[in-house]
Amino acid sequence: MRQWIAGVAFALIFYGGTMALALPTVISVAISDRALQPASRLWARWYLWCCRRILGIRMAVRGAVPQGDVIVAFKHQSAFETIATLTLFDRPAVVMKEELRHIPIWGWIAARHGSIFVQRQAGASALRHMLRQARRSAASGRPIVIFPEGTRVAPGQVAPIRAGLYALASGVRLPVVPVALDAGKYWQKGLAGKHPGIVTLAFQPEISPTLPRKAFEEAVQIAINADPVQVEVRK
Repeated sequence: MRQWIAGVAFALIFYGGTMALALPTVISVAISDRALQPASRLWARWYLWCCRRILGIRMAVRGAVPQGDVIVAFKHQSAFETIATLTLFDRPAVVMKEELRHIPIWGWIAARHGSIFVQRQAGASALRHMLRQARRSAASGRPIVIFPEGTRVAPGQVAPIRAGLYALASGVRLPVVPVALDAGKYWQKGLAGKHPGIVTLAFQPEISPTLPRKAFEEAVQIAINADPVQVEVRK
């Protein structure tokens, strides 16, 4: 019952605050994509504040957070890390599925933010389009953020790495920094699915895009599925 009450309080307060932030965000979008960055970071900080104060969920970061010319590959267990990333990077370009672009208002804001949209079933043409977007982002010094499993994966479970990650890394010739995390232990679906605790994100050493595809994907898979509290982190 206590978790359910906390979940309801979080939903009311976080989404209420989000509505209050919506107008300045839309105004910033109309100005420029650079003006949008502080607004999006403020919203993400509001999210983390609500997580901490209402749900008792905190975030701990291990290792150096990379900026600039790099691809950052996150384990994907919950909605928590998808918003938290906005507080970690300077102007991140996040890879996401094309369907999200069609969400009213949000999709427009995400596009203006510089998100890289991918049509996962469209084949070679979609891959070329993704690479063009990624090269533009890399040329402007933006870190590229991707969730290479393509879907949420429950704690303790391992999902295959989608082919798009290797194509992206080899196509833009950027190293990949894998990130292990344990958000799924504390953030689950449903109002009663949130549990107090410390979500740990571990930024690990770079993986070279020059590796053969199989070795590359195996290295990424092992890294993102490691225990974030125990692994060697990026210096």
